[in-house]
Amino acid sequence: MFKYTLDNKRYHTFNYFLKNKFNTKVFKIALDANFSCPNKKTGGCIFCSEGSKSNITNNNKSVLEQFEEEKIIMHKKWPEGLYIPYLQANTNTMDSVENLKKIYEPLINEKNVVGFAIATRPDSISNEVLDYLEDINKRTFLMVELGLQSCHDNTLKYINRGHDVASFTNMVKKLKERNIFVVAHIINGLPGETKEMMIETAKFLNKLNVDAIKIHMLHVLKNTKLGEIYEKKPFKVLTKEEYIDIVCEQLTYLKPEIVIERITGDPVPKDLITPNWLIKKFVLLNDIDKEMKKRDYYQGIRSNI
Repeated sequence: MFKYTLDNKRYHTFNYFLKNKFNTKVFKIALDANFSCPNKKTGGCIFCSEGSKSNITNNNKSVLEQFEEEKIIMHKKWPEGLYIPYLQANTNTMDSVENLKKIYEPLINEKNVVGFAIATRPDSISNEVLDYLEDINKRTFLMVELGLQSCHDNTLKYINRGHDVASFTNMVKKLKERNIFVVAHIINGLPGETKEMMIETAKFLNKLNVDAIKIHMLHVLKNTKLGEIYEKKPFKVLTKEEYIDIVCEQLTYLKPEIVIERITGDPVPKDLITPNWLIKKFVLLNDIDKEMKKRDYYQGIRSNI
């Protein structure tokens, strides 16, 4: 059995990581603090819909109200659970330290909160904010999530990412110098990318020594630039079998210690143009498990290459 799992998976599950670290069930609760994104000035990433907040249903309320509502739901299932508030929507470091403290500190100080997670961009963390993040990390378990999407600058330019690979690399190094836990986001199936290019992205992150990775499948959403492009001239979208093949290969190039926080996207069905197979999330997760077993693959078997 693979060391870093509680449920016979062959990769380092987030569930295992949290249970091992805190010795109990821990929930990561997604929140919308009503931040914006600097990339919106140039139209934003072509795949982005509402700043990654479409799955946060109560985002018209304050972050504390959102947190309390979600906490009640989670507590009914697991009364002993602890919490990690997760500022998910948009770019959550894009403000002064003074203003960030007004949002961060009440969440960090909530009862039974054992950590804090922030989604942001590698080009949107000032030196002053870095100092503040270092201070938070000394007081609680801090996770900083950075979108990379691809390690290929041509792809980043096409999707209008607004930063290059070097910017991502430099910010990861700055965060790691302060012992901050770094989560990288990548997307498989971006237009123009081959299987080999997607595997290169996994190899790149492995060498960069990030702590965790979220793997997403590109989903084309309504009311996005990517959706407009697709409806005018449909481009190749990965099949479920192709996605499973690529993910299985990517995992073998990642050190076993790297946490796989997410292994598929989670689109809202009513917003989805394609691929429809993404809606059946648990079927996809099971199919990845079956393929890993069929190939006798484990995370990290090639990580030293």
